[in-house]
Amino acid sequence: MRNYQLRWIYLIILSLIWGSSFILIKKSLIGFTPIQVGALRILITAFTLIIVGFKQVFTIKKRHWYYIFLTALLGTFFPAFLFAYAIGGIDSSIASILNSLTPLNTLIIGALLFGFSFKKHQLSGILIGLIGTIVLIFYGAELNANQNYWYGLLPIIASIGYAFNVNILKKYLSDLSALSVTLGNFIILIIPTIFVLWYSGFFETFEYTKTTKSSLVYLTILAVFGTALAKTLFNRLVQISSPIFSSSVTYLIPIIAVFWGLLDGEKLTIIQLIAGLLILFGVYLTNRK
Repeated sequence: MRNYQLRWIYLIILSLIWGSSFILIKKSLIGFTPIQVGALRILITAFTLIIVGFKQVFTIKKRHWYYIFLTALLGTFFPAFLFAYAIGGIDSSIASILNSLTPLNTLIIGALLFGFSFKKHQLSGILIGLIGTIVLIFYGAELNANQNYWYGLLPIIASIGYAFNVNILKKYLSDLSALSVTLGNFIILIIPTIFVLWYSGFFETFEYTKTTKSSLVYLTILAVFGTALAKTLFNRLVQISSPIFSSSVTYLIPIIAVFWGLLDGEKLTIIQLIAGLLILFGVYLTNRK
């Protein structure tokens, strides 16, 4: 199958997986604190990847490790905690919508710092998608006036980290397999994440109850599929497409996340649904030939 066709398949699969991740974070927060959710997610993912593909670490050369370290921090470590805290303060669907700022940040950072070019229709598509995002945020805030929308800054900060991550991947790590990059990311994060988990008091306070058992199940699904599998697929997507196309998955994620949010009792208006269609149109403009 040609890369042009394959990248769309990856985009759809990632949209389904990552779109479901936000509700999984929300369910995990029932039994754990945000810092514990972020740390456990990283550790479960790390040990899953080590079991599946440890041999891939030997394909990583010395010159790669600096960039793998950067992508580990910017694309995995900080976002894991930022989204856990954000979903503790605002609806999971709204957090996913704010994450759709990633393509705009990717375009700006790629052009200013990494020398990547873009076309006028790509900018138009991103701006149209951004308008749809703003509409979704505005009506979300109107429907949920009791929520603290300062937490909305956290997904925006994470989206900037994702933007740096995808540009670094494309420019400096394209010669590595997707699994090698993902594995390298999480091997680097094991020790600092264990320290964070210890600092949170998890090892002293954890009790295996019905609530924590349920949250742990959701967290394991999130780690194995929403992080280990999805990060590997995303790294491969970056290699066979452009940074803008890869990051446009964040425009599709809210469609899935909003669906799960509705099932979980979160509110959505007709105007927000129209805004979702506007986002899809923006994705089309950004990625058409």
